[in-house]
Amino acid sequence: MFKLLAGFNAPLIDYPFARSDVALYTRALSASGEAPPALLDQQTWDDMLLDQYSDRLARETSIFGQQELHRRLHGGVAGVDAVARLRALAEDEAGRSALQAACSGLRSSEAEIAGMLFGAGPAPAPRWTRWLKFLGPAMLVTAAATLLWWPASLLALGLWALLMGVQVKFYDQSQQWERLVQTMQLQLRAHSLLGTLDAFAIAAPFSAGAAQAGKISRQLGRSPLESFVPGLKEYGEWIGLTNIRRYFAGRDLVLAQRDFLRESFRMVAGLEADLALARELRAAPVVCWAAAPDGLASGELALDGVVHPLLEQAMPLTFALAGDGGGAFISGQNGIGKSTLLRTLGLNLITARAFGFCYARSASVPLLPVYSSMQSEDSLSGGESLYIAELRRAHELLALARTGRAFFIIDEIFRGTNHLESVSGAAAVLDTLAQHGTVVVSSHNLVLAPLLAHRLAPMCVGAEDGQLRVRAGVLAQTNGLTLLVTHGFGPAIESKAAQVHAWLSDYLAHPDDCGHVLQAA
Repeated sequence: MFKLLAGFNAPLIDYPFARSDVALYTRALSASGEAPPALLDQQTWDDMLLDQYSDRLARETSIFGQQELHRRLHGGVAGVDAVARLRALAEDEAGRSALQAACSGLRSSEAEIAGMLFGAGPAPAPRWTRWLKFLGPAMLVTAAATLLWWPASLLALGLWALLMGVQVKFYDQSQQWERLVQTMQLQLRAHSLLGTLDAFAIAAPFSAGAAQAGKISRQLGRSPLESFVPGLKEYGEWIGLTNIRRYFAGRDLVLAQRDFLRESFRMVAGLEADLALARELRAAPVVCWAAAPDGLASGELALDGVVHPLLEQAMPLTFALAGDGGGAFISGQNGIGKSTLLRTLGLNLITARAFGFCYARSASVPLLPVYSSMQSEDSLSGGESLYIAELRRAHELLALARTGRAFFIIDEIFRGTNHLESVSGAAAVLDTLAQHGTVVVSSHNLVLAPLLAHRLAPMCVGAEDGQLRVRAGVLAQTNGLTLLVTHGFGPAIESKAAQVHAWLSDYLAHPDDCGHVLQAA
């Protein structure tokens, strides 16, 4: 307890880790086969704005907690024990404060170590490195011998050149290793401190390995004398190669203690992630524990007063799906919030699965993988048009549907081609997806509603008394031409648009001759 109260002198900073660094833990587990199959893919991650959401969760959280949060969002499933632990932590303010103090030093980390611990890891030190400790003393002895026998100076010069060559060859690697060692020591120190907090049940598992964590940290570190004897560090490195020897010895130590270091990482990162989630539970304006409907593969969904946590003044919505259907077709006027609704549904489905809670007054959601298609666009560098990008994504979703039931969230499918082919292709793809999972799709192509009514319940988003409501049915009054008027296109454009709209309303098939439609305008 004294160590905890004494604190740690390293400043509390939030090092700007790249997104790729945060994702390394998840990728390393996936590459090694230790992670279960992912429950969302990269496009869904981007569509659901999970980078921005992760930033919200990661405030006051080190790279350890950030990587664990990423792993849970990507493929974690919050079990009963995890939810109970998180619930208890959110309610125990004193416990949170003590645990946060023990973990605070982690924020000084300037390197991520998950890639090393769970990836290929460092190679064993070459056998010749065991002789490095004799190189410096041998050079000093031969240098002194030149006073008695000058030819010894040639040997001293050769040893000095070898000494410098080894230093130059491995200096950069040793410096990079020092950054990794610093992060490992911060992890091990947090483990040791948490081991002293056995009064809190959530910290009890740390006590068994606290002594070993402290021992490994000391073995990885520098000699305490270097802090007290001026110049000892510099002379030791250039004459005794202490930095290079510590680099190679540290690699062997990490390999020997890798199982413990991995388990310590999981425990420390898991606890810090729990602390971040507990803070989120306390700070969120509305949050509830998610219940699962009967049957893990059920598509039943009920969200009362659900909001999107990234919107400061989010308007709550109530949304429900029966478990016996294939999903919903959502229509609504331009700008009413259909895309926001889809992202709200998607994010809450993901947080319910990964963390066990939703941003709603009450929630019952299926524990299914979530896949989306909301941000397809032209790629100039990749030579991919919008429609080709949409086709590629549709093909990916169909392939995912064949692997098991999932929840599909789709916004404006097949915008990149003409109306007839868009409707035809969309109807075929959505019908097939709904056979294998739950589909929630929004579209301005209202003809899709009756085409898919046997699988997707028609729903309409609208404003009532200043509040958004989701009602059964299809949008009856569009506002595209109204917006054209309010944006000041002028009477001539408005008149032409009205004439075309009137004609298309009666003649939806491709006409043989449509040149006369605009002639009278």
